[in-house]
Amino acid sequence: MSSEYPEDVKEDRVESPFEPPVLPADTVDGEQTQVKVSARPPLDYTSTAAFVDSVWRRFKSLWTKHFILSLLAGQVVSLCITCTNVTTTELMNRNWSLPTTQTFFLYLSLFLIYTPYTIYQYGFGGWFKMLYKDGWKYFILAACDVEGNFLVVKAYQYTTLLSCMLLDAWAIPVCLLFSWIYMRPKYHWTQLLGVVVCVAGLGLLVASDELTDRDWPALSRAKGDVFMLVGASLYGFTNATEEFFVRRSPLYEVVGQLGMWGVLINGIQAAGLEHKGMTQASWNGATIGLLVAYTAAMFILYTVAPILYRMASSAYYNLSLLSSDFYGLLFGLFLYHYKVYWLYFPAFAIVLVGLVVYFWHATPEEQGKLEPRAPEYVTQRAGANTRVVGQV
Repeated sequence: MSSEYPEDVKEDRVESPFEPPVLPADTVDGEQTQVKVSARPPLDYTSTAAFVDSVWRRFKSLWTKHFILSLLAGQVVSLCITCTNVTTTELMNRNWSLPTTQTFFLYLSLFLIYTPYTIYQYGFGGWFKMLYKDGWKYFILAACDVEGNFLVVKAYQYTTLLSCMLLDAWAIPVCLLFSWIYMRPKYHWTQLLGVVVCVAGLGLLVASDELTDRDWPALSRAKGDVFMLVGASLYGFTNATEEFFVRRSPLYEVVGQLGMWGVLINGIQAAGLEHKGMTQASWNGATIGLLVAYTAAMFILYTVAPILYRMASSAYYNLSLLSSDFYGLLFGLFLYHYKVYWLYFPAFAIVLVGLVVYFWHATPEEQGKLEPRAPEYVTQRAGANTRVVGQV
């Protein structure tokens, strides 16, 4: 995947979850030594020709299987977000607006699929031990996720599209902050540049929406903006926290617990806030079909996202979502007869460039240690599959 570049050898960082790649151990005088190497070819500044050649070699080194899968997974979750936006819009057009009830089916599907498999792996006794010892942290994760979804949907009802798109990007710095708190990564300046480039692409998408008059009037802009800021903050927190969990625990445990606690929290909130609306809503074939489509898209997103956290990072996941507005345009061309504005295409290209720049120096493999294992107090079934999902 990469070759040795001695001039880029990195120093040991004590207790850092970001370790440089390691070559197979050599034996010197009876002791094993490990040679740490750079994951990217160094840039050569001795001459213009040498610099151009070294840039090309580094660009080629980006396109590993790991990076390509991370890039594709990011666009899959972005497309899923677009599908959920479209189905939510269609439900609202049919006077069906129950945001908490809408996401209840997502958490129920996660619970029904991932929790039985967790019990199969751990046994009922092990599962109850995990629930007793670690359930509290998954409860916090699920509560923040449920309320983040609820507040963001409510924000769209009060503030403008322009505000929603800009404030939703607040999840990126929040995610970077909590990732640093949990895992102490040392971000390279090119990663921060990648973030800036992606946000610049978002800016062009917002400008396109403003110029094509896709915005709507605000009912209460201050209230909507606060909802969106808090919701985006909760998104950033849950993304970074879930990455921290899935790097250390089996994916089925984390997602299954998210689904279980999400069902309980979401169900109680829906019963308290939307019980009257449930009786008045139209439960015909069209709305049920849209709910199924919404749940399927969200289920794929909640399954692929933790895999992407392992392959790259939660910050990369949030950056990937910035391309969703372009996919929204493609849906809008057929469903709502949107007019194509030329800025959409360079904006989408800039977001993709930012995703490449993010890993110009660092590699996906360097974003954190990947050591998922069942809790020590759990005895997994004999012959359990030890393959790590998300490890390429």
